Amino acid sequence: MSSDMPAPPRGILEAAIYVRDLEAAEAFYGGVMGLEKIRRVGNRHVFYRVGTSVLLVFNPAETVKPTENDKLPVPPHGATGECHVCFSATAEELDAWRARLEAAGYGIEADFEWPNGARSIYSRDPDGNSVEIAEPRLWF
Repeated sequence: MSSDMPAPPRGILEAAIYVRDLEAAEAFYGGVMGLEKIRRVGNRHVFYRVGTSVLLVFNPAETVKPTENDKLPVPPHGATGECHVCFSATAEELDAWRARLEAAGYGIEADFEWPNGARSIYSRDPDGNSVEIAEPRLWF
């Protein structure tokens, strides 16, 4: 690495998914998943704390519009189609998460062990985004 090259980023501060129905997303991420809501702004977005990171849940119909706030010149952005998010849980917690999701009416699409022995379960949020809950040893 050259001396003018900065160090690699230390982690992911925030990640975004896009949904058309913020009410249903709030019921899922705040209710079923139990995430701490940071803030909701109308029909544009709702943000959640996830450990030391933040999950940004945006309505793409709103985020493609240019900002009207000159003090926060965030460029328009958005995505359509199903996205993916993966939450971290211990091996012991995965069965409880499976039961919680199923009790709330969210089916489990997959439940398996990766070649390295880590287990993942997969479900869908109300907007069809893929929601995985996995043991951290999947990657670390």
